[in-house]
Amino acid sequence: MQKKHFYAAIATLVGTIIGAGVLGIPYIIAKAGFLTGLVNLVVLGIAVLLLYLYLGEVVLRTRGNHQLTGYAEIYLGKFGKKLMVFAMVFGIYGALIAYLIGEGETLAALFSSSNHLLFSIIFFVIVSSIIYKGLKAIENSELLLATLVVIIIVFISVFTIPKINTANLAVFNPKAIFIPYGVILFALAGSIAIPEMKEELVNNKKILKKAIIIGALIPSIMYIVFSLVIVGAMGASTTEVATIGLAEILGQKVFMLGNIFAVLAMATSFLTLGLALKEMYHYDYHINEKISWLLTIIPPFVLFLALKKSFVGVIGLTGGIAMGLEGALIVLMYRKAKKLGARKPEYEMIKCSAIEYCLMLIFAAGIIYTMINFLGII
Repeated sequence: MQKKHFYAAIATLVGTIIGAGVLGIPYIIAKAGFLTGLVNLVVLGIAVLLLYLYLGEVVLRTRGNHQLTGYAEIYLGKFGKKLMVFAMVFGIYGALIAYLIGEGETLAALFSSSNHLLFSIIFFVIVSSIIYKGLKAIENSELLLATLVVIIIVFISVFTIPKINTANLAVFNPKAIFIPYGVILFALAGSIAIPEMKEELVNNKKILKKAIIIGALIPSIMYIVFSLVIVGAMGASTTEVATIGLAEILGQKVFMLGNIFAVLAMATSFLTLGLALKEMYHYDYHINEKISWLLTIIPPFVLFLALKKSFVGVIGLTGGIAMGLEGALIVLMYRKAKKLGARKPEYEMIKCSAIEYCLMLIFAAGIIYTMINFLGII
């Protein structure tokens, strides 16, 4: 029974992290240079792992069950809670916009059409209707999606390895070090799973630390493998939605399989996030259910039509700002919980201000770069 709960906790974190964000990583890494992107994957992978371990200690030091906004209010006050709500809402809206763009491009590629906008609108109508009905089964799809991602990555890797050109993997550009930052951070996001993991391990919280380490490392390794094979084979021709360019290197059948997977991955992520946001408006802020639905679907659709941003551009902006802010807040919560926590945790991270400041510097620098880049200053 203990092992069952342990594996379930790992699956919760892996399933929350691995999603549609993986589709944008190869393109942004190819743009920056593979070795530049690899540095980002390793550094941000370690940073996120530490962040989740810090959050794990926070939830263990706190009595009762809460989500990120609840922990933020306990340790950072009402203003901290507002910042966390902003980070979560901004992150969800950004993701929904990205998936509208990505679905339009992927469906257009599958149907050999150039009308991306039409397919985005068709997709929007379908998923908005599902969110209105509130199909709860969608919310439990993360594990299935994560399993499919792993299978697809292994499948693509096996067939792509012989086509890798090592010259595509030897590029390092220090000037482009921040380019992959937001996209990778977006793809590594999964902090909301940590409180759920604590609940799953309620009778054996001592193994939460181990579950977090394994659950955070699996996605990072999968992203490295996926980026290596795609960038290695396609180089500068890597497409924004990674699976769209598969026909050139692996043939039409793999192209179809990969893009059907991409459609399902983005659709599932859209529905999961959309339902979560709708419920937040309805349950937490007591807004009428129909108004909550409109608040969920209208802003991202209007911004999608207005922004004219790319799939990778939107997830980079979302990851850089929303996940960067969330990360900085988690570090601050951890520092406060060390002093104010109401119970002794089952594990404790070694207190090291240098590491904490370093993490906050990474997130702050990423936020500043992302905002400057979005405003077109650089």
